[in-house]
Amino acid sequence: MSSVFVDFQNEIYLGGLGGLMPELPMTAEGLARRAEQVLEPAVYAYIAGSASAERTAAANLSAFDRYRILPRMLRGTTGTGARDLTVEVLGTKLAAPVLTAPIGVLELLHKDGETAVAETTKELGIGMVLSTAASTAIEDVGAVAGDWWYQLYWPNDDELARSLVTRAERAGAKAIVVTVDTPSMGWRPRDLELAHLPFLRGKGIANYLSDPVFRAKLGTAPEDSEQAMQLAVLTWINLFGNHTLQPADIGRLREWTTLPIAVKGIQHPDDARLVVDAGADGVIVSNHGGRQVDGAVGSLDALPAVVASVGDRADILFDSGIRTGSDALIALALGAKAVLYGRPWTYGLGIAGRDGVRHALRVLLADLDATLGLSGYGKVSELDRSLLAAVR
Repeated sequence: MSSVFVDFQNEIYLGGLGGLMPELPMTAEGLARRAEQVLEPAVYAYIAGSASAERTAAANLSAFDRYRILPRMLRGTTGTGARDLTVEVLGTKLAAPVLTAPIGVLELLHKDGETAVAETTKELGIGMVLSTAASTAIEDVGAVAGDWWYQLYWPNDDELARSLVTRAERAGAKAIVVTVDTPSMGWRPRDLELAHLPFLRGKGIANYLSDPVFRAKLGTAPEDSEQAMQLAVLTWINLFGNHTLQPADIGRLREWTTLPIAVKGIQHPDDARLVVDAGADGVIVSNHGGRQVDGAVGSLDALPAVVASVGDRADILFDSGIRTGSDALIALALGAKAVLYGRPWTYGLGIAGRDGVRHALRVLLADLDATLGLSGYGKVSELDRSLLAAVR
């Protein structure tokens, strides 16, 4: 049986008997509001902002309103030890079907950044997906993480791409996630209004600065001087993004690693077929949290067709829009094996460091655990469309 995540609820109520009140908000929306109050405007804009008019980000949330859970009663699923949230996805066993989404530049939010996320997900038994744009080197995260995957922004230099993948595998990553929806940055007005792109300030490029292939391209070690760091940033600019990737490149990646490969950023079922035919083991249905293409479909709206297309040949995961336990249940019922959870825990990190990450993740997991049982299900593996009633 999995951990009893819903015990977080009892912990809070019992604390209240002694006058102990939660220091952090209990909802994703509350965490966002608190983060906006305490973070620097440019930092909050970078995390909260999305593409253009942010219609895709809004669609990611509103898509869940097209479904309602149809609970079943008298099934013995609400008692202690009555539920099992464990899953195995891409060969990784998790205590719950949740992984933290790959979000970069966490040093903007807290000095502990990725280390805080790695240690917390290990404690809770869930997965972490480490971004290429991390503020902490692959090896340093791998040394403290539990079950983690490495997300690759494929640069336009294959030798560098292969080096990043090899480092991740050696450091203990259990899967490689290739993000294909960001060959270049989306149009993000919140960042543009503040003229703020952290990478140009040398932030979020730790995995490049620590890579031997990248460093070989520099005349001087970036830590030697401000001018050397500026050269490293310019080199990064010239290498980030690959505009020529094709499905066949997934097959080349298969030659570089023995790890399972998932492709993130897929919305169309035909694209899902192409990458699975090319050798992908998993597909992550995602629109980058609405940060790339404005006016696109909500990610949940894209999920059923992708599941129908390749769900019998690959593990399907869902990203972009999870805010509550019921959101996660809906995505799982529509065919996802696990969900990626993003912005709320970054707000927690910015508000309270490691404690904030732990709080945000425990809120989601407790909500998921409670809602699963109250809906009449004892295992996430039992979930299917019979859980849902379409809104008329």
